[in-house]
Amino acid sequence: MFIEGNKCLGLRCYKCSDYTGRCENVQECTYEDSCISLSEGGGKTIRQCIRYTDCDNSRLAQMFPSISKFSYRCCSSNLCNSASGVTMVTPALALASLLLSIWWCWS
Repeated sequence: MFIEGNKCLGLRCYKCSDYTGRCENVQECTYEDSCISLSEGGGKTIRQCIRYTDCDNSRLAQMFPSISKFSYRCCSSNLCNSASGVTMVTPALALASLLLSIWWCWS
């Protein structure tokens, strides 16, 4: 979450599905707590908001059934799913980030 004026806003992630690696569309995450960058074997990359609990090989295979081979990275800071600098997030880090964001917005 981040603060704009006096309003707490949720996580923002890049949202696109293309082969270029360029992504300028930004999505305000509603119920999701992470961003994903999912790359398929053919070179296409999908970026969007996602729940951290869905950042799992078997769950992603269900969510993207047309993609048979893929790699992915989930992260939990604003616009972290860009083409460069995407880092893996651990459950402890995701929880700590969420708690810190909630504390920051309400204090």
